[in-house]
Amino acid sequence: MNICVFAGAAPGADPACVRAAEALGALLAGRGHTLVFGGGATGLMGSVARASRARGGRVIGVAPRFFDTEGVLFQDCTEFIFTGTMRERKQIMEDMSDAFAALPGGIGTFEEFFEIITLRQLARIEKPAALFSINGYYDPLDALVDTAMREGFLRHRKEELYRSFENAEKLVEYLESHFISPD
Repeated sequence: MNICVFAGAAPGADPACVRAAEALGALLAGRGHTLVFGGGATGLMGSVARASRARGGRVIGVAPRFFDTEGVLFQDCTEFIFTGTMRERKQIMEDMSDAFAALPGGIGTFEEFFEIITLRQLARIEKPAALFSINGYYDPLDALVDTAMREGFLRHRKEELYRSFENAEKLVEYLESHFISPD
């Protein structure tokens, strides 16, 4: 499977986030999945990519050409796709991925993940999506989505759009479960 991981370009304040990103990257490679990501060398984005490559995983970076400056992009990608814009970047990552996961991050990570769950809500894609809520990072987001549903602004239950996990293995198993054919 091609699994797209959205993640912050910063490591965050909690060192557990870096360790969890590394664990996810290693797990993806160990299970034979290809990592599709925003191409960054720093932060959680870089951590997941480095760990995946260290385990021999296939890593596809996708980034606009304007990010192609010293130290910004991960240089050890198996494949790198340059785009003209951030919109093109998201479209390529969406098209080439079978599933999506978001690690802790900021506005860019939120925006990328929300686009995917918006497309799921509109029945434009059926690909699974998950949050890696390391140490409860996404608990406030889960609460906000629950509130939107309760207040009548969201027709779908959160679980119909995405799932949240604090464990990398359970997250990957959830994504994989959408592609296991019943015997």
